[in-house]
Amino acid sequence: MSVLVFAESSEGKFKKVALEVTSYGKKLADQLQTNLVVVTAFVDDISPLSKYGAEKILNGKSDGLKTSDASIWADFIVAAAKQEEATAVIIDSSANGAFVGPLVAAKLQAGFASNVVALPNSTSPFVVKRKAFSNKAFNNTEIKTNVKVLGIAKNSFGLFENPTQGTSVDFSPSLNAGKIKRTAIEQATGTVTIADADIIVSAGRGLKSGDNWGMIEELAEVLGAATACSKPVSDLGWRPHSEHVGQTGKQAASNLYFAIGISGAIQHLAGVNSSKVKVVINTDAEAPFFKSAEYGIIGDAFEIVPKLVDKLKVFKAENG
Repeated sequence: MSVLVFAESSEGKFKKVALEVTSYGKKLADQLQTNLVVVTAFVDDISPLSKYGAEKILNGKSDGLKTSDASIWADFIVAAAKQEEATAVIIDSSANGAFVGPLVAAKLQAGFASNVVALPNSTSPFVVKRKAFSNKAFNNTEIKTNVKVLGIAKNSFGLFENPTQGTSVDFSPSLNAGKIKRTAIEQATGTVTIADADIIVSAGRGLKSGDNWGMIEELAEVLGAATACSKPVSDLGWRPHSEHVGQTGKQAASNLYFAIGISGAIQHLAGVNSSKVKVVINTDAEAPFFKSAEYGIIGDAFEIVPKLVDKLKVFKAENG
């Protein structure tokens, strides 16, 4: 018996969320008094996983995994779960996880809980706390199947170091050919991605033009943040669609989220509610976003943002 974690990677390196689900998996394995196994693919340096408690790492090498077909990745995870006799399978609640998780659960005839934010309240019965209603509420979900599949909400559990002598094992299960063929990849550029960002600087139509994004990029650079935008901005072509956050775009679960010139339509709020601290800058005092924000500034972004950038530069210079 074991707890199995699926750790996502990109260009041969683990995403931050992979370390978070590994931390969760280790705590759950300890709670269930069993061992932790992590399955991943195409990663040379496994030491980050060992730092957070992985005792055994199954490192996929099959060319069949070089695909965007979620069903192939689900088969890969299921093969690992069966080999390791996993009673719990842990994935993240990213866009990829949202596709893969239900497929894994169906193939294992397992109960599936997404957006889990904490360790089980109890293990017999097995009950977990999860986000619900577009992150506006929580519920406690009981899973009655022998195998449980959990999708962990990003930035909800945290990172907990638990160094182990992790061992890496090549893992190449037989996989069927995928039905989806990838013809092109549009890759977001920049030093910080929305998925991994602790801070996100997002802006909307209040900036009036894509030509005015320089101050947003400058603020993001000073903060070491990712840049993002509302749906209308990406639809207008002011910013790439890869930066669109909201219910129909990427989910934002950062520690700090700046919303500049964004009114706060319900679809946008649904996609950013998981961010812990939200700061709104808007000229409209009645903008809906102010009701959801921890901090708000009523004023012109073209005056406020440059001043904020200057103050942050001075602060960084004085404090190293």
